[in-house]
Amino acid sequence: MIEYLIFAVFAGLLLHGIHRKAIARVQGRPGPPVWQEILHVLKFSFKETWIPATASETLFVAVVLIAIGVWSTALFVLLTGGSLLLLFAVYMLHKIVEHGLGLSSGSPYGKFGAIRSVMSAASEIPLFATIAAVYLVTGSLMISDIQAWQAVHGPLLLAVPPAAIALYIVVLAKMHYSPFAVIESKEIVSGNVTEHFGVWRAGLDAAFALKTFVLLYAFILLFMGPMPLLLAAVTMVLLLLSLSFICALTPMLSPFDTVTIQIGVAGLIVVYVLLAGVIL
Repeated sequence: MIEYLIFAVFAGLLLHGIHRKAIARVQGRPGPPVWQEILHVLKFSFKETWIPATASETLFVAVVLIAIGVWSTALFVLLTGGSLLLLFAVYMLHKIVEHGLGLSSGSPYGKFGAIRSVMSAASEIPLFATIAAVYLVTGSLMISDIQAWQAVHGPLLLAVPPAAIALYIVVLAKMHYSPFAVIESKEIVSGNVTEHFGVWRAGLDAAFALKTFVLLYAFILLFMGPMPLLLAAVTMVLLLLSLSFICALTPMLSPFDTVTIQIGVAGLIVVYVLLAGVIL
């Protein structure tokens, strides 16, 4: 398992680099090299590390370890074909991590980020609609069963496209520089991670890289089915580039608009699920 974990972190950091590079190119800037995020983690790993005097020392350190643990668990669930409910529960736990990061430092910028993480919890609402739609069609919430269903009936993306769109929006909301990333807005500096530097930031960057890898790979497994490693890697990059394109051209939304749009999307999916249930 440890080899998969290291590979996923490395691949996630590389995907972050590609994401930044793609956004920069769309915006007419050269952008950093694609391996810049890997260099950042190495740099932070050897920089001076401290805990702010205003911080809750236990929470400040624990929340970094929890972030790594949460996304390591998500990777394990994904690779073992476990429950979709458990995987999506991890997605929701990430909001608690974001909130804890902001509160732990005692920084006003961190606290603003923590408050906005609560407001952005609406980004998880489309998950419920996705779960309902997937279960309605496949009759199971086990990832292994969903893959088996796709081996017989074809990609789930073609059977329930609204559910795929809902999960795509969830993935978009969790990406760096997303129009829904209100906790990263520049008026609050780095938001909930403003005070985490040194080895703490390296740990968070590794956890967030793991998060990006899991989000993209989970989308592929759930809606396109299992595929060879090389094809999966190419598909992940293409999926990432589509997200980068949206992030590059869409301004960051206000917290109010963020919540409104995500609840609206969830509502549309619920209507679709209800109608599909009546028809089926």
